[in-house]
Amino acid sequence: MAAGNDPLELKELRAFALREPVSGRRYTLLRLETRGGLKGWGECPETTERELGQARQLLAGIPATAYEITWRKLSPVPRLRAAINMAQLDIVGQLAKAPVYQLLGGPTRTKARAMAAITGIAPAELLTSMDKARQAGHAAFSVPVPPTEWRNQGQAYIFNVRGRMEILRKNAGPDADFVLDGAGQLVAGDAASVSAELERFHLLWFDEPCAVSNFGAVRKISSENVTPLGFGRWLGQSGDFQDLLREEVADIVRPAIALHGISQIRRIAALAESYYVAVAPYHDGGPVATAAALHLAASIPNFFIQQIPAVAEQDKQMRNTIAGEVERIKEGYAELNPAPGLGVQINEKALDKFRDRG
Repeated sequence: MAAGNDPLELKELRAFALREPVSGRRYTLLRLETRGGLKGWGECPETTERELGQARQLLAGIPATAYEITWRKLSPVPRLRAAINMAQLDIVGQLAKAPVYQLLGGPTRTKARAMAAITGIAPAELLTSMDKARQAGHAAFSVPVPPTEWRNQGQAYIFNVRGRMEILRKNAGPDADFVLDGAGQLVAGDAASVSAELERFHLLWFDEPCAVSNFGAVRKISSENVTPLGFGRWLGQSGDFQDLLREEVADIVRPAIALHGISQIRRIAALAESYYVAVAPYHDGGPVATAAALHLAASIPNFFIQQIPAVAEQDKQMRNTIAGEVERIKEGYAELNPAPGLGVQINEKALDKFRDRG
């Protein structure tokens, strides 16, 4: 990055690739530093040295406050944009001695509703995962659909999904809420059948029941069933969400925090609000992205719930060692951190211990 005199000008960009010991979940922490010595942190998926080198050139001469300019300039390296946006806001929050949600006009709430994505295939595995998430304070759970073997599953598959939800509902109790995660793997016909079969479970929503490539098929599912539908975790552009909203097929939009960052999701949320659609950002990364997602949650009026990865104890210890206890859940809600910036204190000495060496 070129030399300059502005203390807020970005001076250095470093990346730390990490891997969790149990889940194998990978993510990269980015550290931005200004000429005045302020450091901000962000998080993105895996990246490359080539992308980092390109980003360093593109960031030359840009101040930390220039969020929109940075986003446009970094279009050649889209995987880094969200993390750099988080880091810029972290820096400005520290400078202003205010949490990021305060910079963005919040808070719109004092705590953020949280949801854990449970894992497993067999009912016993799902129950174990759900029980661990409940012990961690969660009261809402995202449940994966059973694996698919062919394109059209038929009634046996529908009954399998129903049985899965009956077991989980019985064990979770009446106060638990559920999302069914289709992960886009069902055809529209099976998605419609599952949606109809599960109406009595009153799901928060059916997430990515099928691909959104055919709006007509998705609209048919939406119009024929009362179960809300959620889409968007793989959409990469704000315009994609505008198309989704214009077609009126989504009850919940799910922009990924690691793909869009804070500023762009706020723009997507503003679009969604005009259609009376709620926002539940997708997140399956590390603790810095969790911190960013919670500041985002506190700054948008149409926030619904924030997915926070359910992790094994050893993974939790890693996350806490690196970023402190960011993911505190109590009675189904995550606490807001009032510390300046994102409020995370990164233990840089621990980063090498958990470095992704694969």
